[in-house]
Amino acid sequence: MITLHHVPQSRSMRTLWLLHELDVPFEVVQHPFDKSLRDPAYLALSPAGRVPSLEIDGEAMFETGAIAEYLCERFSPEGLGRMPGTPERKDWLVWMHFAETVSQHCAALTQQHVALRDDTMRSPIVMKLEAARIMKCYDALEARLEGQDYLLSSGFTAADIGVGQAVYMGQFFAKTDQHPRVAAWFGRISGREGFVKALPAGVSLFEQSFFEPWPVI
Repeated sequence: MITLHHVPQSRSMRTLWLLHELDVPFEVVQHPFDKSLRDPAYLALSPAGRVPSLEIDGEAMFETGAIAEYLCERFSPEGLGRMPGTPERKDWLVWMHFAETVSQHCAALTQQHVALRDDTMRSPIVMKLEAARIMKCYDALEARLEGQDYLLSSGFTAADIGVGQAVYMGQFFAKTDQHPRVAAWFGRISGREGFVKALPAGVSLFEQSFFEPWPVI
C-alpha cells in the first residue's frame, strides 16, 4: 500500500497528480496546513514537517523530487520516467528539478499573501521581485517549448507534472498571457484526468476564493 500525506495547493499536489497518472493503488491522508505537521508522529515521516511524505513498503520518503524519481523508476521507467543511460535522461532530470526553481518563488509569494495577513508586514518590493522571477521562469519554459508540445520532445513525462504543478501555482501570482507556448502547454497538461483529480475537491482551476484574493501580474 502507498500512502500519500498531502496538503491541498502545496507541492504534494505533484505527487498526487503523479500517482493518478501512474494508475497505482494508493490512499491519501489529507492534512491541514497548520501546526499539526509538527506533531512527533508526522515528524517521524517527514523530519522537517513538510509535505509530501510518502509511505511505501513500510518505509517513509520525503522530498518531492526524490519521491517522483523513485516512483517513476519503480512504476514507469520509460513512460513518465527516463532512466540512466537513455538519451533524454539529462534533460528529464533538469526539467524535473526546474519545478523547484518555480516553486521557491511561489512559496515566497504565498508567505507574503497568505501567512503575512497584516499589510504592514508585507513587502511590496519582495512581492514584485518574486512575481518577476516567476515570469523569468516562464521565459525559460517558453524557449524550451519552441517546436514541441512537452518539455521533452518525445512526449509527456513526470517533468511536465512537476513543472506543470509549479506553473499552476505560479499563475495565482503571474499570468502566462505573454507566453503563448507556456499557456498552450499548460492547457494540454491541465486537461489530463490526473491533473483534474489532483485539484482540491470543489475548487475549479484558478479559483481565487480558495486563497485570500490578491492582484496578479
